[in-house]
Amino acid sequence: MGLSAACADMLYGIVAAFGVTLISNFITHEQQWIRLVGGVLLLILGYRTFHSHASTDTPINGTNGHHIRAFISTFLLTLTNPMTLFAFAAVFAGIGLDKIIGDNWSGTFLVSGVFLGSVSWFALLTALVHFFREKITANGLALVNKIAGTLLILFGAFAVLKGLIGF
Repeated sequence: MGLSAACADMLYGIVAAFGVTLISNFITHEQQWIRLVGGVLLLILGYRTFHSHASTDTPINGTNGHHIRAFISTFLLTLTNPMTLFAFAAVFAGIGLDKIIGDNWSGTFLVSGVFLGSVSWFALLTALVHFFREKITANGLALVNKIAGTLLILFGAFAVLKGLIGF
């Protein structure tokens, strides 16, 4: 799932570096739909997380279909998350996109940095989960799922509400 989020982050980096005007106009005009779709995805993910059964057993083999579905759903969730867009807009405004636009090397360096930074972040998270895996009980994991599911549902409801109201 970290790789799919990194790919979505990289796509935002590509947009920022090589097509900022076209894409930013599209996102500005379609932000209500983006919020609605992202909010619904968050609601679904939150519901599934809240109602998932905690297991401390490691599955021996996952199917390829499961990995592909996980990749696609995480990619779309990251891509439609308005907070991701706002975070990229803030960071790129801070570094000055006017210096990057038109310079292919700077743009490529920026996109590579976004992708590698995102992959590194998820690698760190995965390592931390692996390290603490033995210390987490099924009840502790169930509590984490309930809290995470609730937060995802709240964020999803907020995004849908903003999409419906349009502010």
